[in-house]
Amino acid sequence: QVQLVESGGGLVQAGGSLKLACAASGRTVSINVMGWFRQAPGKEREFVGHIMWSGGSTYYADSVKGRFTISRDNVKNTVYLHMNSLKPEDTAVYYCAARRTLYGLMPQSYDYWGQGTQVTVSS
Repeated sequence: QVQLVESGGGLVQAGGSLKLACAASGRTVSINVMGWFRQAPGKEREFVGHIMWSGGSTYYADSVKGRFTISRDNVKNTVYLHMNSLKPEDTAVYYCAARRTLYGLMPQSYDYWGQGTQVTVSS
């Protein structure tokens, strides 16, 4: 089993920044990729980006590229989502997820999920 716990959400004004963290525990040796997703009310869950555990390479959705950055701390088994230049449309519940496979962007490819943390951006 793998457990994921997100933290760092909150209320921020447009143009501000937030850093989210996702701590992984349990059988973390099985994890190859950590991803971030978000879901706004009435909308489908949206891919934000992911990072490879071993090499640290990242991939981002076009909607956040240039504003969001994913990083990792392998010693702490923690990944981070640093969000800059936040917009009201970034408001959503943000989830971290882990998968054993090396490929796939859709939520169905992920094996473990955190509880989510609310990010609200006011204008």
